[in-house]
Amino acid sequence: MSITLHKNDLPAGLSFGSSVAIDTETMGLNPLRDRLCLVQLSAGDGTAHLVQLEAGRYEAPNLRALLADPKVTKIFHFARFDLASIQQYLNVLCAPVYCTKIASKLARTYTDAHSLRCLCRDILGVELNKQQQSSDWGAADLSSEQLSYAASDVYYLHKLRDRLEVMLEREGRAELARRCFEFLPARAELDLAGWCETDIFAH
Repeated sequence: MSITLHKNDLPAGLSFGSSVAIDTETMGLNPLRDRLCLVQLSAGDGTAHLVQLEAGRYEAPNLRALLADPKVTKIFHFARFDLASIQQYLNVLCAPVYCTKIASKLARTYTDAHSLRCLCRDILGVELNKQQQSSDWGAADLSSEQLSYAASDVYYLHKLRDRLEVMLEREGRAELARRCFEFLPARAELDLAGWCETDIFAH
């Protein structure tokens, strides 16, 4: 795996093709409080580009242009959280998106194990090391272990999407999954607007 770290933005002219795997690292799980520190991206080709964002420096015009590009599908795992963080700090409403967690929940109804670690293990036979998950992502200098962990979170998303797409088609749920993906940016907006714990579709 090749890892390249960039400070505050992607370099101009960098292309990820028609789909890019994306993940984020933040200072916590509340996007209104916990700032965005790192955005990881991969074209699914064995390389990962990591954009480290300094506090208060979220201009990142090249990164924002990619995230907003309607011709590029953004692949996430648990997109709901990443979309909210990206919208809060980069002011971008990502679309179109694909979420491997939602795809797994719709396709793999025989299990309740839908974490990225479980998907990589069960579908790809890959064991992810999650030891750095709760480390300090706001540090000025990230360790090699942090960088490797962050890269691994995007490295396998294209392969997972391809396998899950086959399962969704087989179970007749591919179109339902697509409609769920289309709603995700609105779901993230609801989270940021204060409806994170309220089911507005309930009675």
